[in-house]
Amino acid sequence: MLRKFVPAIAALLAAIGAGPAHANDLYPSKPVKIIVPFTAGTATDTVTRIIAGALTQSLGQPVIVENRAGADGAIGAVEVARAAPDGYTLLMSTNGFCAVPSMRKNPPYHPLDDYTRISMVGRYSFFLYVNATVPARSLQELLDYGRAHPGKLNYATGNPTGIVATGQMLSLSKVNMLQVPYKGEPAGVTDLVANRVQLMFATPTTAGQYVAQGKLRMLATTLPTRSPAFPDTPTMEQAGVPGFSVSSWAALQGPANMPADRVERLSRAMAQALQQDDVKQQLARQNFLPASSTPTELEAFIKEQLAIYAQTLKEAHVQPE
Repeated sequence: MLRKFVPAIAALLAAIGAGPAHANDLYPSKPVKIIVPFTAGTATDTVTRIIAGALTQSLGQPVIVENRAGADGAIGAVEVARAAPDGYTLLMSTNGFCAVPSMRKNPPYHPLDDYTRISMVGRYSFFLYVNATVPARSLQELLDYGRAHPGKLNYATGNPTGIVATGQMLSLSKVNMLQVPYKGEPAGVTDLVANRVQLMFATPTTAGQYVAQGKLRMLATTLPTRSPAFPDTPTMEQAGVPGFSVSSWAALQGPANMPADRVERLSRAMAQALQQDDVKQQLARQNFLPASSTPTELEAFIKEQLAIYAQTLKEAHVQPE
């Protein structure tokens, strides 16, 4: 009789032993958090919240967005690097993620060793805006005015893109202006509209409405080609600054050493989210160009961007702090 029950007992014990392991593989089994390293109302915050809704549907668990602004995005990035590598705390990184290590004498994180690549998300449309009182209707006129009136123009920066883009523009055009740093893009745009600063690289998410109101002018875009939404606005090269190379992007990453199956799950979910028609329509209204990738493709892209930003910052004479 005992021999008859041995296989059954063995099978039961195996099932009991496998139960918890199987349950742990059901990812995600609780809400997933995406850290946005910038303030609410920024382009990255808006884009992430749009995508989070679609990811919630794909993953079957709430995807929550939390803002951890400060230090050019480094505060949020460090928080994710220190999180458990279980796929429940993620980072919506931007090109500033690759710029910060070259902007600090003691970098707060290692962009390759401290993170797991998941998926590219897409590219932002950054534009150069000036206050409507500035006597310049083209980028060339703005630069000529800056040369002729040293100390007259101040520029705002609210993120690493603004710092690097303006630095490269001024370096290539041999113009000096004073930087006024802000904790986020919205605060900088507010002072730009009030003419406390005269120019700023920003996104249509925060600055576009003021162009329609006649308070700001849009002079050029950092995109490699003209934006379909603003076909009359030239690229930086077309506007008279050849050699301009700064671009702005977003990518989803997590802490180092995440399980491969969870990385794959998130990467597939991102690809699915960016293909949804309602998501594409909402992102188009933000002038954001969606584009997913595999983790391997993102790894190669991050390495390339690190090299580009190190060189760009050096050429723009941006000194590490």
